[in-house]
Amino acid sequence: MGICLSKSKPTEYKSSAHHRSGGSDGGRGHHHGTHQTQIQYTKSAGPETQSPMRTQASRKPVETILGKAFEDVKAHYTLGKELGRGQFGVTFLCTEISSGHQYACKSISKKKLVTKSDKADMRREIQIMQHLSGQPNIVAFKGAYEDKNSVCLVMELCAGGELFDRIIAKGHYTERAAASMCRAIVNVVHVCRLRTFSCQTSENAALKATDFGLSMFIEEGKVYKDIVGSAYYVAPEVLRKSYGKEIDVWSAGVMLYILLSGVPPFWAETERGIFDAILKEDIDFESQPWPSITTSAKDLVRKMLNKDPKQRISAAQVLDHPWLKVGGVASDKPLDNAVLSRMKQFRAMNKLKTCFKGHC
Repeated sequence: MGICLSKSKPTEYKSSAHHRSGGSDGGRGHHHGTHQTQIQYTKSAGPETQSPMRTQASRKPVETILGKAFEDVKAHYTLGKELGRGQFGVTFLCTEISSGHQYACKSISKKKLVTKSDKADMRREIQIMQHLSGQPNIVAFKGAYEDKNSVCLVMELCAGGELFDRIIAKGHYTERAAASMCRAIVNVVHVCRLRTFSCQTSENAALKATDFGLSMFIEEGKVYKDIVGSAYYVAPEVLRKSYGKEIDVWSAGVMLYILLSGVPPFWAETERGIFDAILKEDIDFESQPWPSITTSAKDLVRKMLNKDPKQRISAAQVLDHPWLKVGGVASDKPLDNAVLSRMKQFRAMNKLKTCFKGHC
């Protein structure tokens, strides 16, 4: 799941039940809910009623991932500069031909969508984005297109870049700013269960979840076993292959720990090492900058990163915590510059790992 900042004002959730009843299910992370909507892949006028691509009698019909005839995204949008590149796709700036409005276009090569599971994940990502589009703190979904080489997702443009990069570029920030960011993240958790984060920002803008590539629907009370998600953000019960909706608060807690210290709470050179640390190590509140972080902030982090999911604080309780509340007790004193330095090193290391995996 990615998170960006749009130019709209941040919105607080009044009631999670209201948003669920309004139709919402949802890295790859989790979304709470049992209702799944029918996927409508594009919103623009297109050959919706066409039969599959015409073929000669001797040829097999072309099998599509989206279950409809090929439609070139370039028939509706002009693709511009590359905005970002990740493990599963490349994101471009695009301009709608009919209106001139700018959006982001995430292009996923079909060479990466080989197995039935890969293709099902792609369809689920689209379904989740469609289902949650329009919710506060969630990027608006425009449409999905497929040609013989790729699947393209068009969505609201969040032009500020990654959250951590934006913080680093600004050069300073406070506990109060970290509380505001965390509040937006937990607001998203209130609607669509997260398990991995990729954050983007824009000056004076609202945080929005953007990437549901590691997301899936989750049912209340159901126990899940698959290990998915970004290593640093995986809850211990995920590694034990028995988990539910409580994993979302853990992931948000990891994000808050990074926002306050510049590094994740559990660290290692390898994914296996990170998993071992999550299962076996205690959270470090002794090294810098933790002695100078307020007691209330550390209290919230401890409650969010409780390794016992039954004892872990809920998303609603997080939003009601004195440190996280609007106008709460979070300090307005600038955090130590070492936090930004460590955050910069953490971001650089992650980008380097992505390049080594062949995605730079």
